[in-house]
Amino acid sequence: MLLPHGTVIAVIDAHTFNLFRNAGTEAEPELVETESPKLDSHNHSGGTHHDGSTAVKTEEAHTIAAIKWLNTEVLGHNIEHLVLIAGPRTIGELRKHYHKALETALVGEVHKDLGKSKAQDILAALKAK
Repeated sequence: MLLPHGTVIAVIDAHTFNLFRNAGTEAEPELVETESPKLDSHNHSGGTHHDGSTAVKTEEAHTIAAIKWLNTEVLGHNIEHLVLIAGPRTIGELRKHYHKALETALVGEVHKDLGKSKAQDILAALKAK
């Protein structure tokens, strides 16, 4: 996957939200970790889930808070190109909340749980895509 300079890579799992930016070129990407925002996941309802567990609702609220933050950043022209990395179930939940502008900015998705991974592991997953 080619990553334009400045592409933001958002790595989301049930409990983490890590952001990286391509500080290199499209052909020679170099991921730099950036500060992740503090998410307010208290006021977001993930809807009902078949098992109704508090843990599942908390994970969905975290996911929704992350995508709402990304939508806001794209709409504010702070993110021009975006790659999302999350497990398949999380990607499915994220897609429900994509703004049209985010869909336009989306360079790609990686359906893999890399929430605790370092930049070099994330870059390897992107190159394999």
